[in-house]
Amino acid sequence: MAENGGVARRFASRRSCLFRETCFLERRNARSYIRNVSIRKPSFSSRWRPLHGNSYRIVSMDAREKSRTVLLESSKHKRVPVFVMMPLDIIGIDSSGTPRIRKIKALTVSLKALKLAGVHGIAVEVWWGIVERFSPFKYDWSLYEELFRLISEMGLKMHVALCFHSNMHLSSRGSSGVSLPLWIIEIGDIDKNIYYRDKDGVSNGDYLTLGVDEIPLFCGRTALQCYEDLITSFVNKFESFIGITIEEISIGLGPSGELRYPAHPASDGRWKFPGIGEFQCYDKMEDLKMAACQEGKPQWGERGPQNAGCYNSHPTGVPFFEEGQESFLSDYGRFFLEWYSSKLIFHADAILAKAAKALKKYQQNKQDSVILVAKIGGIYWWYQTISHPAELTAGYYNTALRDGYGPVAAVLSRHGAAMHISCLEMVDSETPSTYFCSPEGLLEQIRSVTEQRIHLIGRNTNERFDKRGLRQILANCFHPQAEAVRSFTYFRMTEKIFAVENWNNFVPFVRKMSIEF
Repeated sequence: MAENGGVARRFASRRSCLFRETCFLERRNARSYIRNVSIRKPSFSSRWRPLHGNSYRIVSMDAREKSRTVLLESSKHKRVPVFVMMPLDIIGIDSSGTPRIRKIKALTVSLKALKLAGVHGIAVEVWWGIVERFSPFKYDWSLYEELFRLISEMGLKMHVALCFHSNMHLSSRGSSGVSLPLWIIEIGDIDKNIYYRDKDGVSNGDYLTLGVDEIPLFCGRTALQCYEDLITSFVNKFESFIGITIEEISIGLGPSGELRYPAHPASDGRWKFPGIGEFQCYDKMEDLKMAACQEGKPQWGERGPQNAGCYNSHPTGVPFFEEGQESFLSDYGRFFLEWYSSKLIFHADAILAKAAKALKKYQQNKQDSVILVAKIGGIYWWYQTISHPAELTAGYYNTALRDGYGPVAAVLSRHGAAMHISCLEMVDSETPSTYFCSPEGLLEQIRSVTEQRIHLIGRNTNERFDKRGLRQILANCFHPQAEAVRSFTYFRMTEKIFAVENWNNFVPFVRKMSIEF
């Protein structure tokens, strides 16, 4: 583990001198956008300072946050429960269009084996497109009743992820993916503005844009009301499981369930690693125009940055992500990125508030407690550059000179939610140095903003069964300078996990995670 990843400690008093140092390095280096990995970020408080007159900023969370934030009980010497995520294609759509559990006998055998191996629980994705599939307000929980009962009978616990996105683009079987509810798709066929759109007008149908959170386009309901109604229905339906079998509930906040914009759409070929991605703001331009007018710069509200490259651009030669009069460091750049990221924060705040309210009685009762979870994206490529362009397009206003994850942690803290982050199996040395990747640096920064404020939940990004990858997960879960993660979700259950060589590595890993250090 590289302990000097550029984010372990940050000193606010050094901010201005760091900026001058960075600019000096830029002038010396032909690749002017690169920052030295040893440069440390300045520290930031949870308070966001708004630009003058802009109501789209989160002014301060201090007062509200104090009502929920407490120092967490030390977990440095506690075991880490391991959850294994269900197979991607566990749910299939039959010839009549009805969702069914696939290969239930094989699933039963697999669950028994995982239980014997010491796995604590199963991570189950509960899809909006399954439960409220055909008509608004008509919730069909029968498939999940069957699945939950099976898992419970095996003596396994559950991490339930309420998914408000589609996974059609991830499925290798065209019929086994889960779309958004069919009645939502019908609305989207008429009004493409319910989805995120890029600068070319191409929409992304994996998740509703946050621009319709407060607009009643869905049979008289706003998107937020749709989410709230499903959360409430779930809590009422599975009350007897919550806090007993169901220990964690993750709330979907964006594509792949993560709090981010769909800036890197790989499914249709628009984006490929390590492209910087594109800003996704062209479905809600009226909102941007209003923010720009309040800022006294109406010209800033006409469109997003036009010098920010394309999906597969690299930062070199892209003006918005370099130093200059029209870069991310300019007045316009700061305005736009504040607006873009704050909209995402407000989106998370609104949904988590509704989820926390629905789960309030379970969080107050320690005997039957359940933890609320929010996922963020593990965007580690171009992390060792000044601008962090891939994070910026995804909605994280995180650069070499600004902490973008503290505000996210502040919102989660207000609602008593844990932060779910991937990349725990990754090390910098295994990533392409050409693309200035740093999963280790990203994790170190996340640890610093969550420590003693909120729980951290881990997951792997890539399927790893080799001893080296599993050792890295173990090291990140029990980091010597940080609290142990609250739990770890292995991504995910496939036939490979039960192959003899893989199984012989996986079982000792699970048992080591269960030992109290």
